[in-house]
Amino acid sequence: MSPPSKKKNQAFNNPFKGLSLKPVPEPPKAPRPPPPKPAARSAPADDEALFLEAMDGVHLLRDRPPAPKPGAPLPPRVNEEAESLAQLAELVSGQGPFDLSDTDEFIEGAVPELDARVRRSLRRGEFALQGHVDLHGMTQAEAKVELERFLAESHRIGRRCVVVIHGRGLHSKDQIPVLKERVKVWLTQGHLSRRILAFCSARPHDGGAGALYVLLRR
Repeated sequence: MSPPSKKKNQAFNNPFKGLSLKPVPEPPKAPRPPPPKPAARSAPADDEALFLEAMDGVHLLRDRPPAPKPGAPLPPRVNEEAESLAQLAELVSGQGPFDLSDTDEFIEGAVPELDARVRRSLRRGEFALQGHVDLHGMTQAEAKVELERFLAESHRIGRRCVVVIHGRGLHSKDQIPVLKERVKVWLTQGHLSRRILAFCSARPHDGGAGALYVLLRR
């Protein structure tokens, strides 16, 4: 008896028997693109080009205040305590004669009842100096006109403390400081006195005995 597997193979009808199939050719592969060439390195930019690139879009500030020059003197600081005391003195001072004290070199005058701290601050030069007038070489008439003009203008624009340079009279006849004495009188009498709160001889670096600090009313 033959094995059953042999009979099954003989009874199976294969319609494609004897038919030969041609192999389907594979599609040709696309050639690989050549690798990109490395980019040529640009020459290094110089300093000017780098600066221009970094400053692109930056605008110049034209309204910025100029920086102070090296070594330039700083504006004087206002002593707030002295200023407050001076304002208080204006409220309590009357229109009476000035209190005067002087020596051969130093002179000082102030309205009555002026606080001693205001006088001390003025002597020490603690008020900011906001202007000056130089009466050197003028006659008495010329000096009076110039002093009146200067103090009126200073009072009008709101200056607080100014310097009046009268000189020491070293070149005048008999070396008498005529203008120094006349300025003291002009500041304490007449319409000028109504603008003055106090005055005193300046410190050496501001003219010393040849100049006066003058503290104006507001």
